[in-house]
Amino acid sequence: MTEQTDKIVALVDGSDYAASLCNHAAWIAQRTGAAVELVHILDQRNAPQTRDLSGTIALGARSALLNELAELDAQRAKLITQRGRAILDDARSLLEKAGVSAISTRLLQGDIVELLQDIETEARVIMIGKRGEGADFAKGHLGSNLERIVRACTKPVFVASRAFKPIERVLLAYDGGASSRKVVDHIARSPLFRGLHLHLVTVGRPNDAPERGLEDAKACLSAAGLAVEASLLPGQPDTALRKLADDGEADMLVMGAYGHSRLRQMIIGSTTNEMIRACRLPVVLLR
Repeated sequence: MTEQTDKIVALVDGSDYAASLCNHAAWIAQRTGAAVELVHILDQRNAPQTRDLSGTIALGARSALLNELAELDAQRAKLITQRGRAILDDARSLLEKAGVSAISTRLLQGDIVELLQDIETEARVIMIGKRGEGADFAKGHLGSNLERIVRACTKPVFVASRAFKPIERVLLAYDGGASSRKVVDHIARSPLFRGLHLHLVTVGRPNDAPERGLEDAKACLSAAGLAVEASLLPGQPDTALRKLADDGEADMLVMGAYGHSRLRQMIIGSTTNEMIRACRLPVVLLR
């Protein structure tokens, strides 16, 4: 999210999160001057069936049935492709209405993680909705592709909430680990955060190390010309951060994709996973 030539890559589908995703993409584009690439992936799980369903039918009838099945597969593939293009057209329209002009689209087929290496090559950020098209049936669960993308992606991942609202206040989770220090450095250099109010938060017991790290992080952001306040809060990270989010103290949460804890070997630690699942704010995850 620092190179002006990089694109914002928004992974769009037919879910209730698509409009919010496009509006957030427009917000980032307007603040950074970056182009937006809309990508819709035709999942292989929705590809036409090639299994032989003709069984032990007599030869003539069997041939006729196989021909009909092939025609149905071709028609289904055509409809799925047309639907994908319609989703991209709708997303483009939303971005244009929001004032974005530099827009490109891509319709791909395959597994999203296998395609990710190519998709993220020129991306400054990968954007995805918190839940996919089955969101209404899985309110307690994250989208099936979200965790896979965060595990595999080397670029920042923006997880859009269901509803969009202009972002003015940013909650920045800081645990003193290597990933959170990288987050602070990234924010200090990114044009996206200029003019926003940052609330830098560490959760834990007061002692010299966390407080010193918190002040160092605040000093780095302040030196970059950003408006920032810092807080050391008691309690568990997911509980304390969620309370701040639920109390309306922020419009967006930024955190490392994994924490400085006993779970540090996991790409997504329990706090990160819980915050994405429960938080109603958009969440930005950085490696």
